[in-house]
Amino acid sequence: MALEEYKRKRDFRKTPEPEGTVAAKQAERERFFCVQKHLATHLHYDFRLEHNGVLLSWAVPKGPSLDPTVKRLAMKVEDHPIEYGEFEGVIPEGYGAGIVMLWDRGTWTSETGDVDRALTKGDLKLTLNGYKLKGSWVLVRTGGRYARARGGGDRSWLLIKHRDDWAGDLDITEFAPRSVKSDGDFEDILAEDNPAIWHTNRPAKGGETGTMFTGIIERAAALKAARSTKDTKVTKDTKVTKDTKVARESKKKAVPASMTSKTKSGRKPPGQK
Repeated sequence: MALEEYKRKRDFRKTPEPEGTVAAKQAERERFFCVQKHLATHLHYDFRLEHNGVLLSWAVPKGPSLDPTVKRLAMKVEDHPIEYGEFEGVIPEGYGAGIVMLWDRGTWTSETGDVDRALTKGDLKLTLNGYKLKGSWVLVRTGGRYARARGGGDRSWLLIKHRDDWAGDLDITEFAPRSVKSDGDFEDILAEDNPAIWHTNRPAKGGETGTMFTGIIERAAALKAARSTKDTKVTKDTKVTKDTKVARESKKKAVPASMTSKTKSGRKPPGQK
């Protein structure tokens, strides 16, 4: 897809998402991968692999699983620019409105040699070396009734963990929910922006996601207020300290040294009792 579809969907005057102006270095090396936890109309995880100068992207509704018996649906979406892999923040309405967290990142290598051929075939075996996701995985394109039932067609894939030392029944999304970039949760990320705008116009209002948003917005607003109060106190304390220092310096300059100290002989200067 390159980036035509990505750019067509966005007005970069209104969204903080990267435009896609950074070209990837073309070399034989480990490639970048990331997983972004995206809370919008519903919670999902965006799985991205660097390839041919862009990030190939799949939306994984339930997130990655370390259990080899669990097959996670992964819907192919438009390619994203390389610099999107470091993005974390708040996306405005009309651009997938919600909060994006950089949940995992690292490098990946292909286990199947020719990546383009594997993608065309619909069977990409890969090794991940991230903070949370490691070891051998496979992306398999589904077909027939399974894909049509989900309206996916060729966009419908499965993300599956292979059996190795990194596999297990630990729910990694529950065990390690926070950002690898900021160590924050959704409320911390939203508090850096403007949580007040979503009190009446949030991405989701009903159901489980709506309830989740309500809690996040309230906690983000409290965090922002607490930070504001702390910053105000620090500013005032700094000003008082500076003013006190200036006053002391001024007082020292205003009173001659001969009037505030004893002479070498130990006697006080004339006029001092």
